[in-house]
Amino acid sequence: MAEPAPPPTPRSLWHHRDFMLLWGGQTVSEVGSAVTTLALPLVALLSLHATTFEVGALAACTNVAFLVVALPAGAWVDRWRKRRVMLWSDAGRVIVLGSIPVAKAFDALRLPQLYVVAVVSGVLTVFFDVAYQSYLPELVERDQLVDGNGKIGASQAFGQVAGPGLGGALVGALGGAYAVVVDAASFAVSTVATFAIRRPEPRPLSAGTPRNLRGEIREGLAFVFGHPILRKVVGCTATSNFFSGGQFAIETVYLVRTLHASAAVIGLVLSVGSVGGLIGGVLAGRISARVGTARVIWLSQVIGGPFGLLAALAFRGWGVALVAASFFAVSATSVIYNTAQVSYRQAVSPRPLLGRMNASVRFIVWGTLPIGAITGGVLGTVIGLRATVLVCALGIWASALWVVFSPLFGMRDVPDEEPAVRPLTTGLAAD
Repeated sequence: MAEPAPPPTPRSLWHHRDFMLLWGGQTVSEVGSAVTTLALPLVALLSLHATTFEVGALAACTNVAFLVVALPAGAWVDRWRKRRVMLWSDAGRVIVLGSIPVAKAFDALRLPQLYVVAVVSGVLTVFFDVAYQSYLPELVERDQLVDGNGKIGASQAFGQVAGPGLGGALVGALGGAYAVVVDAASFAVSTVATFAIRRPEPRPLSAGTPRNLRGEIREGLAFVFGHPILRKVVGCTATSNFFSGGQFAIETVYLVRTLHASAAVIGLVLSVGSVGGLIGGVLAGRISARVGTARVIWLSQVIGGPFGLLAALAFRGWGVALVAASFFAVSATSVIYNTAQVSYRQAVSPRPLLGRMNASVRFIVWGTLPIGAITGGVLGTVIGLRATVLVCALGIWASALWVVFSPLFGMRDVPDEEPAVRPLTTGLAAD
């Protein structure tokens, strides 16, 4: 029996003014965030003389908010207008990150402040991310979701291309604390761009209805765990993120203390490696259309996994290029995977559940990041940095088993039908 023909090519977003504003603001803020991703651990290492475990703890603080506030954030985002949440989140991150160079100027910067900044900015990031992933289906049409998510994924990858190189140069010239100014400014740009969006946002369907927070949270979790494919996708992403968190926690330490790379070289390596993610984001829509919007989810994870092993083979000198090659391949396939799975989630979720669905997924898949970061810091101390890089690379590759052994393996494309809009379970208010 012949396979059904691929779906028609979706309409381009290049002339969609409001999406371009959202995308442009995100692109700028992703570059700024990538600067801070490099600058923050370097401040801890070089200025505050942090240990390997303390750097791992700092990485954990960045993502711990997904464990603490992601679930209630999803329920609140479903009650509120998404664009307003995004505006307040960006404005808050301007203030929080701006406190680092101010403290440095008064010679008052200490490691506890870095922890506090990481936690608070992480909370604001939770609200922003849940809101914008739930806002995109309101801004663009259903057949434009893969294209929109691919472009946003490309922005994240572009941030990883431009940010580390810029960050390395800024850290070298100004010091890590003052380099964070770039990130604060980027969130200010994102705030202005989001404010300029004209398309009116529909009133939340749950607005004005008596609600119970725990009941709403439980409803979102029940949808995610009750969906036979979505729970497999979540398992894959959570496993991959656990090991990615471990690798991320020791990445800079590995490059500095094992491979003896300078700040400028580290920035260059991360930038070159992240070109793969940029390419993956640009091509994600075309690849999904050709391979299949469902098939690409498991295939991208299977293909990208083995390249992660290259980082563990790197050595001092030109061998650092192996880390860049590893990051290039893994970033490309990861962005393709994330574009496909986020678009799948948005397509199968009823609109009134979008915030809670995204928050439930984020709670699980991002909640593994701080646990992985702590684990990476412990393993780096106990078994060594290179061995930890190898363990993490193997774990990321093994995460593909979740989606290989799932109904996705026999599907080409995500079904086209709209998900049923289920009534909200306000009857749970008695809980």
